[in-house]
Amino acid sequence: MPPQILIAALLFLAMLSMASSVFAPIAFALFIIALVWPAQRRLQDTLPRYLALVISFLMVVLAFLAFGWLIARAFGQVGRWIIADAARFQQLYDDARLWLEEHGIAVAVLWSENFGVGCIVRTVQTISSRLNSTFSFWLIALVYVLLGLMEVEAFERRIKALRNQTASALLLQGSRQTAMKIRRYMMIRTAMSVVTGLLVWIFARAVGLSLAEEWGFIAFALNYIPFLGPLVATLFPTLFALIQFGTAETVLVVFVGLNLIQFVVSSYIEPRVSGSALSVSPVVVLFSVFAWGYLWGVFGAFIGVPITIAVVTFCSQHRSSRWVSELLGLEVEPDQVFPTPEA
Repeated sequence: MPPQILIAALLFLAMLSMASSVFAPIAFALFIIALVWPAQRRLQDTLPRYLALVISFLMVVLAFLAFGWLIARAFGQVGRWIIADAARFQQLYDDARLWLEEHGIAVAVLWSENFGVGCIVRTVQTISSRLNSTFSFWLIALVYVLLGLMEVEAFERRIKALRNQTASALLLQGSRQTAMKIRRYMMIRTAMSVVTGLLVWIFARAVGLSLAEEWGFIAFALNYIPFLGPLVATLFPTLFALIQFGTAETVLVVFVGLNLIQFVVSSYIEPRVSGSALSVSPVVVLFSVFAWGYLWGVFGAFIGVPITIAVVTFCSQHRSSRWVSELLGLEVEPDQVFPTPEA
């Protein structure tokens, strides 16, 4: 790879990171538009265009609100259970403190140095800042979604009218294939999330873990973030089991059982269900989650795989960039026709 291309790529990534408040909502809005546009197009066959637009946009808003409310309710139930059982927390803390002090670790000193009033104030300020940034992100993304749904057809006409028909064909074909693969990816991810949530719910009820329904929904919701989500959805119930049961054997059973569910669904069932639908290497998927999560936080981890799917799909549309898609795991059909450059 020429050094100029490498330098340009690094500068582009630095720009994406520094201007995440601008580019992240746009990327997320394009992701939502790719999911919603087919439904709006079908509505436009029987309804006026702007009425179909309003219905599609309201569907997006209601889906966001419902999903957020369910997540808040699930974590709220867990929080209320923890507050109601504060005495058990105190007992566990006292036991841990005595054990650590017997081994020469002064917990009181560490607590006073790291968990004072200043730490609490900083934590509250951090949470408030994150909530404000999250609200701003959703608001900006929804505005982009509304404007994007209004401009899809006009943008398609402008692409078709380009003088460079090679670029026009690449953009149209790449956009359609990317949108189709993103919808397929979300269908597979949703199905696997439902299976994971049901299995976690059944397992939690079988071992007697409280709030089994809440743990099932948390596993379902967090499973949309590959690798990182299942890890968090496993650690929370395990810590909760430590509080509820207080025995190492039961905690070990919960930890092993939840990890077994995540491994079977994510590493065995899902690759076989998806098959050649996406054809992206698992290593590339893992790298996408961590790389885009580093650049854009939680939202980057969520849409990191769709962004990679888009990059791979567009690169597969031309001979000069096909090597990128082959390197990242996409198999190009032998009979695939590439646009010929204009004279």
